[in-house]
Amino acid sequence: GLTPGTGICSLAEVSLPVWGSHPWLGSHPSGRDATRAFATGDFTTSGLVDDVSALSPQELLSIQGWLSFYNDNYEPVGKLVGRFYDENGAPTEALREAEAAIEEALKFQAESEQRKQQFPPCNSEWSSAKGTRFWCSTQSGGVSRAWAGVPRKLYRPGSKGSHCVCVRSTGPPWGHPPSSQHSDRGDLDDPHLEEYEGCPALAEQCVLTG
Repeated sequence: GLTPGTGICSLAEVSLPVWGSHPWLGSHPSGRDATRAFATGDFTTSGLVDDVSALSPQELLSIQGWLSFYNDNYEPVGKLVGRFYDENGAPTEALREAEAAIEEALKFQAESEQRKQQFPPCNSEWSSAKGTRFWCSTQSGGVSRAWAGVPRKLYRPGSKGSHCVCVRSTGPPWGHPPSSQHSDRGDLDDPHLEEYEGCPALAEQCVLTG
């Protein structure tokens, strides 16, 4: 069996280091499923629970990151009977649901990254004298690209608010080949976008004084 402080358990997979002892391994739980704690950071007794049903997509991605780390650096040695595996070592419905939720979180992450490439966040600054200024550049939002774009409000489905993004104003819409027929307006006609009132439609910066 495992001695205290030598095994790590996440999603009921028990693993041991493949490259020797880990300096902080002793502070992590042995013999209990600590899946939730890898997302919350709560490794106290009350935090060592295996229910991940209420975790956010970001927390599920944190668990996925730890699972990948342990798969790369630790040797699987068994499964913990409980929420995720039955006494025969077969996966339970709870495990399938957790894995499906992680897959959805990964899909959401990929879609968010794609959306950021399409609509990079604006640069912004505020002063009491001048108000709020939004502007676009070829590096704004941390996205390096060949075009600067123009500021627009982006409304996400299911979200009440909006935020400023830079929108490509020439060429075909996102995902369309250059050879396709298009109006040479880039993504300006996306239905989730809205112009800033009082700002020139194709200006690379917008100042809101209200």
